[in-house]
Amino acid sequence: MERILKLIASVFVAFGLIGCVKKEVLDDISLIEGIGFDYVDKKNILGTVIIPVYLPDQPPKNNTYSAKAEIKKSILQEVQRQSADPIVTGSLEVVLFSKTLSEKVGILPLVDPFQRDPGVGSGLYLAVVDGETKELLSGNYGIRGNATYISNLMEHNIKNEDLPKTNLQLFLADFYQEGKTPFIPQLKQIGKDKLKINGISLLKHGKMVDLISPEEMFFFKLLVDKYSEGMHLVKIDSGEAAVRSIHSSHNFELTKRNPTEITIHIKVDGNINEFTGQELTPNSIKALQKQFEKDIQKESLKLIRRFIDKKIDPVGFGHFVKTQTRNFDFNNWRENQYKDLVVKIKADVKIAESGVIE
Repeated sequence: MERILKLIASVFVAFGLIGCVKKEVLDDISLIEGIGFDYVDKKNILGTVIIPVYLPDQPPKNNTYSAKAEIKKSILQEVQRQSADPIVTGSLEVVLFSKTLSEKVGILPLVDPFQRDPGVGSGLYLAVVDGETKELLSGNYGIRGNATYISNLMEHNIKNEDLPKTNLQLFLADFYQEGKTPFIPQLKQIGKDKLKINGISLLKHGKMVDLISPEEMFFFKLLVDKYSEGMHLVKIDSGEAAVRSIHSSHNFELTKRNPTEITIHIKVDGNINEFTGQELTPNSIKALQKQFEKDIQKESLKLIRRFIDKKIDPVGFGHFVKTQTRNFDFNNWRENQYKDLVVKIKADVKIAESGVIE
């Protein structure tokens, strides 16, 4: 009997708490789906928010509001003064930063409020914009609204193309984890109704210091993520092959100390969908596999040497060595060991014959 009374009491308490929750009627609020930040000067930024307006039997209308404020103040407070309804962040999908802002000021002061906002999901996408975010958000992309289009663009490229997994949670994990440099994609507007992923921005202390070009993104993803789908062109003397349905994995091995040597084992499986040569023979397939392995070794090592020269570590070598070393000293790693790091790439490519010979 006592247990039943406790259960009944708990139910009444729960209903009482529900009544204390602040209610919001969707028709009486404005839901932000995207926000962008542009550089004005050392103290001020221009913020632009995008709020979709849903109309019957029509694509959503993209309403944008812009306001200038000091970097340490909330742009939303300024934008609220322009809106007839309360503005909330519960539907936020993307946060964008202009390239100029990312290089001169950095994005950390602007990312911090979103990690503290309980209404913002950890799957939120962050991106740098090659140009002004206000202009990009003022475009007209697709039929689902601009923010949804940008979010879908990044999700598609993560699943099927060369963009490594990225979102607010992963960015913060990389930033707060010693021995790892965060990265986020870079977008570029190529028309009023078109965007493209223009590369991957690498950040040091929150500021953009380097860019992985679209041509380098395939090899960068092999180093920091894995492929479940993908495509890459491989050239040999007898023709060029489009290797599709690529599946990849990688693992690190600490092979030496003093100086530190790490061997990265990269495994790639794929199918040949197209080949421009006369005949796709077993010898041609072997040649394609060897050339693919050489491309992976050459281009991956070129990227790694660049990272070491710039004193950034998006691959996470420092974090890996820490997991293999007792009493690891990050200061010594950053100042002395990292610049002398030796990295070897061992690629294992397996290609199956299929598809079309052109």
